[in-house]
Amino acid sequence: MARLKGYTKANQKTMKAEYGRQAGKQVSLTAGLSGDFIQAKAILTADNTEAVKNAVNQAYAKALEKIGWLAEGYAKRLCPVDTGRLRNSIAHKIEVDEKAVYIGTGVEYAAYVELGAKGRKERPYLRPAARDHMAEYTKVVEKELETQ
Repeated sequence: MARLKGYTKANQKTMKAEYGRQAGKQVSLTAGLSGDFIQAKAILTADNTEAVKNAVNQAYAKALEKIGWLAEGYAKRLCPVDTGRLRNSIAHKIEVDEKAVYIGTGVEYAAYVELGAKGRKERPYLRPAARDHMAEYTKVVEKELETQ
């Protein structure tokens, strides 16, 4: 409460009218005098829950797409190349509902390169692309949420 002197009941009514016009239909602000103190109370009457949810989902979708492209690029840089088929097949898919990005490939021998096989050493390219850049991916999400 702020200590104010010199406000009369007429001033109080004027303040109510001015705040009511500024607030429109969404906010009701009332002010009252009690002795030498003025009190104010604001009540939010509009429900913007859906608008906020939509904005957050849009920010996540945008962030996930950016992360997908980043992770795909890292995986392609790490991918061993013989003919280039494996590297060129790496792609990403976003699942906004899961708040997830998947990077991968449909090439039949991709798992043998990533995980190794009998007599062949593993040469990971997908797992490090996801795991080693988590701090960067987190910053992408934070930046998108801030700009929404």
